[in-house]
Amino acid sequence: MPAGERKPGVKETRHTPLQEAARRAAEMTIRSVEIAGRTLIVHESEETVDPATGRALTGSWLWDSALHLAEWMAATRPGEISGSAVLELGAGAGLPGLAAAALGSRRVVLTDTAPMLPMLRRNVEANGLADRVEVRELRWGSDDQGGFSGEIGSVDVVLMSDLFFDPDEMAGLGRTVRAVWGETTRGWAASELRTSTADCLEALAAEGFRVEELPPERRRLLRSPEDSALFAVFIVYRA
Repeated sequence: MPAGERKPGVKETRHTPLQEAARRAAEMTIRSVEIAGRTLIVHESEETVDPATGRALTGSWLWDSALHLAEWMAATRPGEISGSAVLELGAGAGLPGLAAAALGSRRVVLTDTAPMLPMLRRNVEANGLADRVEVRELRWGSDDQGGFSGEIGSVDVVLMSDLFFDPDEMAGLGRTVRAVWGETTRGWAASELRTSTADCLEALAAEGFRVEELPPERRRLLRSPEDSALFAVFIVYRA
């Protein structure tokens, strides 16, 4: 069949912009999360993919580490969050950063790779936080870390959730954290405890950071409630 021709009896389907928006909305899951008495709306996308590989980017889903970190901040650090400037690395759906804004941060910057940014912006808008939460592209360890640091200014708190899974990524993460770290910056991270977690912490130590692990907590999993896993919060210090 010549290129451009359709098979007989096959009708081409075209969507108007409104129909396309409705189709994409149907592909998204919306979760409501209660943090410090406020309900935060989190959109998850099943269709966010890596343009290089075509694989789904699971960072576009809400994961348990993000919820664990947000709940820990609300329960133990509301005074430190209020009025602070917060940077979230590898933000994914952005819950910890959104929680920081809900707890009174004066400015929050959510960062991730380019495919993740539309959903992050959607989550900022859904929660009415656009006045103090911005979304920026950032790839760990890229050559322009210093330029990025200069653009966002001083950072009081760096948030990281579920980033301790691949030891090979820690060198880039460490370079990025060093670039934004100031004399009074604090780092808070949360992660599921996996076999690779210790290797990640060791690799991060090699980049000049000391990490204190708080007592772990067993949680039922958001995506598989019949299962559970151990999660911990980590306090990150510049060595």
